[in-house]
Order: sequence, then C-alpha cells, then structure tokens
Amino acid sequence: MGDDTVRVKPQYLARARSERGELVLRRRPHDGAIELRVNGVFVMDTAETTSERLLASSALAACRTQPSEGLDVLVGGLGLGFTLSELLADARVARVVVAEIEPEVLRWHRDGLVAVNRPALVDPRVQIRIADVRQVLASMPGQSLDLVLLDVDNGPDFLVYDSNADLYGSSFLRTCRAVLAPGGLTAIWSASRSEPLAERMAEVFDAVQCQRIQVRPGERDEEYFLYLGRG
Repeated sequence: MGDDTVRVKPQYLARARSERGELVLRRRPHDGAIELRVNGVFVMDTAETTSERLLASSALAACRTQPSEGLDVLVGGLGLGFTLSELLADARVARVVVAEIEPEVLRWHRDGLVAVNRPALVDPRVQIRIADVRQVLASMPGQSLDLVLLDVDNGPDFLVYDSNADLYGSSFLRTCRAVLAPGGLTAIWSASRSEPLAERMAEVFDAVQCQRIQVRPGERDEEYFLYLGRG
C-alpha cells in the first residue's frame, strides 16, 4: 500500500535578506508554533522558550544588589522577545537596551507577526537599537550597566553567524567589563560547556561562575550552561 499521509508544508510569514544571509519567519503546521531560521538553520521558536527565559531569570537571580534607581540591563539580540519579556517581569529592572542587528526582526514584531511579545516592545523601560551589539556596547558610558546578557547565539560553539565568534573573545569581554557598574554581571548562555570561554572570562572579570542548568523541553532532558562574569 502507498503512503497516503498528507504532508503539510510550513506557512511562511516573512522572509528577509541582509548582508549576513536569509532570515525566515514561519509557522509550523503540526503545532502552530512560529519559528525563526537564519540561513536555513533553526534558531528559536515560540513553543519552547525555557532557555530564553532562564537566561534572564538566572542572571537576575545572580545580581547581588539593586541600585536605588533599579537595574540597567543590555541584551544582545531581540530574537522572538522571550528574554526581554522575562527581564521586564522583574520589578527591579529600570531600563533595558536591546541591540538587534537585523532591522527586519524588529519590524516583524511591530507588524504583529510575533504578537506574543509585542507588549514588551512598547514598555517605556525598553530602548531598541538596530546595530551590532559590539557597536552598542562600545558606545555606552563606562560603569553604566548592571547586567549584560548575550543572547545572540547558543554559545561559542553554536554560532548564528561566523563573525559572532568575536563576541566570545577577550577584546569584547573587556568591552563588557568596562560598561559594568561595580559588582555588575555579564551573562553568556551556552548549549555546551566551554573551558576556553571560562578561561578568557577569568582573565577579564573579578570572578567567574559557570552555572549548570537542567531544562526539560517536552519529553527530553537538556543541559545548558550560564557563564557569569562579575565586574
């Protein structure tokens, strides 16, 4: 007998091309989730958002003190907005600067294609800058941030763009350190343990911690690592 299974193709919501390649936003037929792909590679979706949220909540939990005027935070990467939404759920957060390199990603949010996190974009605490996170951090005044979150890849071994390798190098880490207020944190989420990253962070920050985080999306167990560098 032949296979009578009807294969339903994903619904493509938007496509864009930049100097870094092709970005695609599409809806999956089997669960209705929206997913973001870059150059054909899956980046994230709206079905499993645990890791994006844990990046924010775990880093906030590691913050020792709260400035009198609240926490100033910078996030590298808007993505589908779940890290940003989790940050804004914490009343201690006074300001979030989001550095997003792809203007189309922001436009898709504003057009309502990723409606689930649209309220975060109009929160008065949020400032979104369409630029490379390296440029945004380099333009920030010294000791002006309490927390820097890197959410542009899934760690140094899983790069969205090859050029992002610089984000895990000593020079950029020193830039992160320079903008941190005393006791501030730089937090990097990684899908795998990276001793080279830990060693480079130890050369730059006063203290470095690697938190092992267990995540259970669906029926499978996954392990992630959060690297924290304290200024």
